[in-house]
Amino acid sequence: MRPFLAYIKKKPLTLLLLAFLLAIVAEWQHWGMIYVFIFSALGVVPMAGYIGEATEVLAVYTGPKIGGLLNATLGNAAELIITLVAIKAGLLELVKASITGSILGNLLLVMGIAMIVGGAKNGLQTFDRRQISNHSILLLLAVVALIIPSLFYPAIGNPTSVRVEAMSLGVAVVMIVLYVLGLVYSLKAARSPITVNPEKIEHAAPHWSKTKAIIVLALATLGVVIASELLVGAVEVVVAQFGISEFFLGIILIPIVGNVAEHLVAVTVAYRNHMELSVEIAVSSSLQIALFVAPLLVFVSLAMGNPLTLVFNVYELIALTASILITALVAMDGESNWLEGAALLAVYLILGISFFLLPTVG
Repeated sequence: MRPFLAYIKKKPLTLLLLAFLLAIVAEWQHWGMIYVFIFSALGVVPMAGYIGEATEVLAVYTGPKIGGLLNATLGNAAELIITLVAIKAGLLELVKASITGSILGNLLLVMGIAMIVGGAKNGLQTFDRRQISNHSILLLLAVVALIIPSLFYPAIGNPTSVRVEAMSLGVAVVMIVLYVLGLVYSLKAARSPITVNPEKIEHAAPHWSKTKAIIVLALATLGVVIASELLVGAVEVVVAQFGISEFFLGIILIPIVGNVAEHLVAVTVAYRNHMELSVEIAVSSSLQIALFVAPLLVFVSLAMGNPLTLVFNVYELIALTASILITALVAMDGESNWLEGAALLAVYLILGISFFLLPTVG
């Protein structure tokens, strides 16, 4: 019993596995879709954590270079699965909102909380200005790649026309090529804005065997698939019953649920005065979403028969632009403190309140 309690104390999110079981029971016993939605959302959290932990363990066995690529590839696996299930259900606006929400969440919510916690504990914290400059350039490029189709499509055709789909596919190809170039660069450079810092992998100690890590990764992935099916299946009922827009669920709730384990890691390392790694985790995740997940979904959605275009609404474009600018301004001096973190968090809260009160966006 004591080892179990010690494990729970060390990893309290494990308790949310009960929510996963309750989600299955709620669906089976017809408790109501709101219970299915809540329990499945909570159930995704520990599964995403196990995917991340298993990936890190495998990264230790494969070495820092390949391990960095492994982290880059599977870093957003949970959210990718949720969005794939949403595409299958035809909830394309939810998917695009979750892409936007992931970038906003990492740049404003995660970095904001990390800077507040790290600054309150350690005072002024520093990180590499050149590195954040590279980050900012790629982030700006990624957001421009998402903005351009949204600005050009009225002159090309309606959002569902073949020409707009072709434009989205073309932009997606360029974004994936840039992402691959970033991965190639990361194999030759000690550090890259595309992948999580290899130093984290190099100095880690594997606490699972390779076989156990693979089994945990497979089971956790299966768990996320099941929970995602339940979660997405309950979205329309929740939207209709509580008047919460599908847009708000996608831009705020889905990204938090899918990435909460990674968010906690970023905050924890900031508390331990490793602000550079905390910033890199947050920014790398944003870049992976923008340069890899978003364009990949364009191709996958086409194969699934529900084509997703890179046409975002004006509210998403404003939010993305604002998040990039405020993040660049806060981080350009290579220093952070709790007040700057509060500024990032304030922007996120303002956007969250606005998105909550915003009527349904189509």
